[in-house]
Amino acid sequence: MANGLDQLLDALKLATPLIGVYDAPDPDVFAPLVLPSSGHFCVFAAWDNWLAGQMLHLTADRPGCGGCASWWFGEMSRSRDEYIDFLYGREGLKASRELMGAWVDHSVPYQPRNGHILVGPLKPGREDHLRSITFFVNPDQLALLSLAAHYHHDVAEVPPVTAPFGSGCMQMLSLLGDPLNPRAVIGGLDIAMRGHLPPDILAFTVNPAMLERFDRLDADSFLTKPFWRDLRKARGN
Repeated sequence: MANGLDQLLDALKLATPLIGVYDAPDPDVFAPLVLPSSGHFCVFAAWDNWLAGQMLHLTADRPGCGGCASWWFGEMSRSRDEYIDFLYGREGLKASRELMGAWVDHSVPYQPRNGHILVGPLKPGREDHLRSITFFVNPDQLALLSLAAHYHHDVAEVPPVTAPFGSGCMQMLSLLGDPLNPRAVIGGLDIAMRGHLPPDILAFTVNPAMLERFDRLDADSFLTKPFWRDLRKARGN
């Protein structure tokens, strides 16, 4: 019998590959690579590259954009006041300057262990450097993944699925929290990056601990029960 992850992927029938974020010492083993273009380059601008099987290669010296430099590499490209002026004053993302400042102060950047972050289709054999896995999904697929994330969840544990405020790249890495706790983040909610995705697609990012839980889905799960079959039927299978 197929393992739980294989069963889940078979049920999802994704149109796009799973996208991994790797923190690794040697980028060459992830080839073919693509570098961000000069100037502002959103991580999600690599969408077509991912579909072509290429890995986006980012470093602190070439992070793509200021947000990624801040939240993936801990290299603040603006002062605190400049961040608040941009996010609150220009973009209107919080109701007050105080709320925006509190968010900036409480947001914790990811701290790379190595000099290279690679983003693209999963690479077998590189699991030691894998930090997150993103499923790009429609609402029905998102619902199925949310059920999968809750299947082994105990009420005494922290909530397994959140939709935290932050940039699209934060939702793929720095907002996942403790890597030892199975966690999932509903992402693709940053309107600044959504233009790089198809309009009906959201992101569902998990850490490796959550992926391991997916692999423990069993034959008694919702994957084989009427709710999912009925939804598939309603959608014309």
